[in-house]
Amino acid sequence: MRTSKVTRRALLAGGSAAAVATAVGLSTLQADAATTAPATGTAGTRTGKGGPGAGSAKTLVLYDTTGDYGWLGEVYATQTANLSSRFGSWTAAPVARYKAGDLSAYTAVIYLGSTYDEPLPAAFLTDVMATTKSVTWVYDNIWQLAAKDGFAARYGFASGVFDLAEVTEVGYKGRKLTRSGDNKSGIMNLSISDSAKVTTLATAVRADGTSFPWAVRSGNLTYIGEIPFSYVTHDDRYLAFADLLFDSLGGGTTERHRALIRIEDVGPDADPEQLRAVADYLAAEKVPFSVAVYSRFRDPKGVHNNGKAQDYTLANRPKVVAALKYMQAKGGTLIMHGYTHQYGSVANPYDGVSANDFEFYRAHVDSSDTVIYDGPVAEDSAAWATSRMLAARQIFTATGLGAPKIFEFPHYAASAPDYQAVESLFGKRYDRGLYFPGVLTGAKYDYKRQFGQFFPYPVRDVYGSVVVPENIGNVELEAFNNHPVRMPADIVASAQRNLVVRDGVASCFYHAYLGTDELKNLVTGIKSAGYSFVSADSILNG
Repeated sequence: MRTSKVTRRALLAGGSAAAVATAVGLSTLQADAATTAPATGTAGTRTGKGGPGAGSAKTLVLYDTTGDYGWLGEVYATQTANLSSRFGSWTAAPVARYKAGDLSAYTAVIYLGSTYDEPLPAAFLTDVMATTKSVTWVYDNIWQLAAKDGFAARYGFASGVFDLAEVTEVGYKGRKLTRSGDNKSGIMNLSISDSAKVTTLATAVRADGTSFPWAVRSGNLTYIGEIPFSYVTHDDRYLAFADLLFDSLGGGTTERHRALIRIEDVGPDADPEQLRAVADYLAAEKVPFSVAVYSRFRDPKGVHNNGKAQDYTLANRPKVVAALKYMQAKGGTLIMHGYTHQYGSVANPYDGVSANDFEFYRAHVDSSDTVIYDGPVAEDSAAWATSRMLAARQIFTATGLGAPKIFEFPHYAASAPDYQAVESLFGKRYDRGLYFPGVLTGAKYDYKRQFGQFFPYPVRDVYGSVVVPENIGNVELEAFNNHPVRMPADIVASAQRNLVVRDGVASCFYHAYLGTDELKNLVTGIKSAGYSFVSADSILNG
């Protein structure tokens, strides 16, 4: 059996690195392409529908656009729109285009202040002061609202100063959420004049142990002291923001904590006995599971075959097919994990072998051992992506496995047209999304500024697909590409932090070649944390 060191290295680089590291540490990419934005609306304004189990909220997401970093406003608005779909429909637009009365068509508004002293329309400030609807204000320019007559009397606080102390922890619901030490942007420390009117929802904890409010609520206004999307990890204060939206957009909900597990990178080269052992254990524990399957194995350079190229499909490996059917009988759901899980006959970025490399996106490893995303593949288009998905589907059906209904991009990386192809063929993904400026504005997608996002609950993202979340990672026994070892205890710790999300999902993945010992530690730990394992299908139903 071939080793899997490179497989593990590529996966987390494509999953965790892309999906959790967002502005200002965005990868520099070299490609740029035009495509039509999938959302609907007039130029600069986009709308989206709610995801599984969504309520009736109609959220207006407003964002900044001026200055050298005005593009970040759209980045943050994209991520906010994705989260907002959990609660209903959304509309995203530049705050500069706000007109008097626009708020009346919505049940809530979220303003993302990413540009210092963005010129906010007077009509917006006036409507916010007049409304009784839910208002969530994030970071900058709260001083413009606080300058309005009656603000301090109504809300009991005023704009303060940015606290630049090192903050690596945010306390929320009695748990310690992390905040990256690389984040030096500062957090607004409000001036609270009437503590009876102000409820502190989360606290920023300085290195010396002192603290100040990270998020507060007064009446219908929730204020977040910083952008919660920068430098995000599995255990991040981003989770507090995701949960606070239940109060702002969802009216609260019954506490529920579900878990998912996915068996990753299963191809025609898999070991059937390892697959059966995993299925037996999970079935004995009454744990539904998914299996991410690529249907064609390629090793064009013969890396694992003494220099002789290999190329075969599931149809050539009846024992693997039988093991996959066994997994289905034991409660497993097969999902399509690309076609070959590699690209052409080139290193992308490792060796061209299936499960090691990216399939729908180009990447390389730089001199600091970091995976850098280079942009869409040369022949990229919705038609090209569709042809690969249809070829994979044909193999699934020809071998009697049935056509998968959910898709997962290899290493969580693809172009906007590729995402649109998945939306047309499947309408459902099970991954972390890769997004680009242009999705909300209708401009060309800017592949030089890609950013990723994971979700603590199911959403319908800006590409239109329902997304089954994966948010706490996988077991990694070796460090790689500047990612540390990650053991079951680390994943369980992330699941425990995710308990702050009142209707949250702790979703992980696991490689069958690791055997069942670490799997047992993982499943037992997540169950002990208070989660109930469910199937991906149940998540899709809300």
